[in-house]
Amino acid sequence: MTTTILLVDDHPVVREGYRRLLERQPGLSVIAEADTAAEAYRLYKAHAPALVILDLSLPGPSGIEAIRHIRQWDRQARILVFTMRQGAALAAKAFEAGAAGYVTKASPPRELVEAVGTVMRGARAMSADIARALAEAEVARGRSALDGLSPREVEILALAAAGATSKAIAEALCLSLKTVHNNLSLIKAKLGARTDAHLVWIAAGAGLVALPGVGQPPP
Repeated sequence: MTTTILLVDDHPVVREGYRRLLERQPGLSVIAEADTAAEAYRLYKAHAPALVILDLSLPGPSGIEAIRHIRQWDRQARILVFTMRQGAALAAKAFEAGAAGYVTKASPPRELVEAVGTVMRGARAMSADIARALAEAEVARGRSALDGLSPREVEILALAAAGATSKAIAEALCLSLKTVHNNLSLIKAKLGARTDAHLVWIAAGAGLVALPGVGQPPP
């Protein structure tokens, strides 16, 4: 099946580059392009694409407004933000408005392609820099991210964040593979981790693992 895409960016040359990148991937087809939030809304209603990829910096109403309007029209709309704008606050606003993914233009091209696949599978996608920014923002709020976890869940999280595979965790803790998978899913849900990278940064912020550039949370 072909995934139809609406591209929203106010720079025609940039849109052409995205189109070429995306249409080199099997099963992806750009069927419409817009350069404003209003045009994005109109074209979404006219073409009903499977996915919208949009920038947040648009003339007139912002990409955040485009996300809100499209999602008001169609609660099932899948929208992936692809923008130069970085930072946890803006990413959080985009997700709050209904975005299913947030990738910065500083990311390698493969991250955009991978994010398309992730969003189309019904999961939330983020580039590594955004996952890190959101995790650090949570740490900065001063709460202990691990308060809601059981001792066993903390053990599993520490091993996973250190790079251990599910099989290795199962062997180390004398658990079944299914139990490890179930616990990892529950840990992600409890911590609000959107990706594996986000989970690692939460663990690092809580002091379970050491990663460059991540400090300890306040006492």
